Amino acid sequence: MSTELINALQTLKEKKWIDLTHAFGAETPRFNAFKGLEKTTLFSHDDGFFAQNFSFAGQYGTHLDAPIHFVRDARYLEELELKELALPLIVIDHSKDAAENHDFTISVEDILKFEAEHGEIEAGTFVALRTDWSKRWPDVEAFNNFDAEGNPHAPGWSVDALKFLFEERHIKAVGHETFDTDSSVLYRQNNALLGELYVLEQDTYQVELLTNLDHLPAKGAVIFNIVPKPEKASGFPVRSFAILP
Repeated sequence: MSTELINALQTLKEKKWIDLTHAFGAETPRFNAFKGLEKTTLFSHDDGFFAQNFSFAGQYGTHLDAPIHFVRDARYLEELELKELALPLIVIDHSKDAAENHDFTISVEDILKFEAEHGEIEAGTFVALRTDWSKRWPDVEAFNNFDAEGNPHAPGWSVDALKFLFEERHIKAVGHETFDTDSSVLYRQNNALLGELYVLEQDTYQVELLTNLDHLPAKGAVIFNIVPKPEKASGFPVRSFAILP
C-alpha cells in the first residue's frame, strides 16, 4: 500500500468538501425544449430488490457539456481524460452585479479587476462565474426569469471574456450557475450561443447549473467533475464538488 497516496487522501478528507451539484427531478428547472425527467419503478423490494428506470436529456440538472455538444467531429464525453476533470478552481464573484442587473455580462475589464485583487489567473484552471443564480433553484419561474414579452433574463459570459481566459490565461474549462454560457441579452442579440460554441471549440468542457459557489474562495480550492461514461454522449449530469484549501 502506498503510504504517499494514503497520506494524500487523508489530507484531502481533513479538508472541507462542498457539493456544487443540484439534486434534480421532474419539476426542477430545465432547458425549455427538454421534457421533464421521467422515472419509473422496474422492481420493488417485494420483488427482492429496488430498481428504477430514468429518462432525461443529457443536459439535465448540473451537467457537463462535452465538445461534441456544439462542435462537429469533436470529442464525446467518454473521450475526456480523467485528469481533465480535476482542476484548480478559480471563482469570480459577480453576484451583486447579477442581483442589480439580471442581464449582467462579464467583461475582460471585470476579469482584470479580479486579477488586480487576487493575482493573475493561472493556466490550466477551471474558472467559475459566481452570480448566485443557483439560489433561485428549484423555482422554475424565478430561474427562467421571463419578462412580460417572454424573454429570459439571466447573467453570463461575454465571448471576449472567454477568449481572454482561454487565449491569454490558457485556462482549461469554465462553469456557471445558469442554463447557458452566454448571458440572455447576448443570446438575443446574436440569436446564437456564441460563447458556448467558443468554449467547446477549445476542445474542452464546461459545467452548467453549478451551485454553492458562494461557499468557495476566489482561489485555492480544487474542483472534481465526476461524470458517468455513456457511449457517444454529448453531455450528462455530473457530480461536481470542491475541496477547500
